[in-house]
Amino acid sequence: MPSKKAKIAVLVSGGGTNLQALIDAQASGIISSGKIELVISNKDGAFALTRAKNAGIKTFTVLKKQLGSQEAFENEIIKILDENGIDLIVLAGFMSILSKKFTSHYENRILNVHPSLIPSFCGEGFYGLHVHEAALKKGVKVTGATVHFVNEIPDGGEIIMQKAVEVKDGDTPEILQKRVMENAEWIILPESTEKICKQIISK
Repeated sequence: MPSKKAKIAVLVSGGGTNLQALIDAQASGIISSGKIELVISNKDGAFALTRAKNAGIKTFTVLKKQLGSQEAFENEIIKILDENGIDLIVLAGFMSILSKKFTSHYENRILNVHPSLIPSFCGEGFYGLHVHEAALKKGVKVTGATVHFVNEIPDGGEIIMQKAVEVKDGDTPEILQKRVMENAEWIILPESTEKICKQIISK
């Protein structure tokens, strides 16, 4: 076990199922080169914050409407991240597009998981159930999830890992969403996090 660990911050907006996958992966040793130091939510009372507290992880809530602008909102998040010496940021269902100023401040240090095989069904407007609705509408037989670096283009950063998931007859967007989470997102997000943490601490 390396004594030095990369410090991870997870940004969330909702229930935090991907956050839970990361917490579980850390507990089971899949993530051993990094440690989740804090969780930041842009929504008051997001259940993800409860998950973080249950795991003994420090939490912060940063609300854009209180701060008045995207710039002030991002500056507040940067301040928290930098004060805590964060090495890697993982977006786990974080429903806010980050500006170029933010993403370039942490170049190749922000990961996101997207519920399709990029470049399919990605970019602006493709989030949550919308992605699975589009996949079913198109009639694809295989979908999946992608972990990628975040830059200023929605879903535009370099791909780190992908995992395919079969689309089955009779799938609804909700059923497909659950299968993609369980069979792809919750596997490749922790694995990608470990991979990048390992690279960070070996530098």
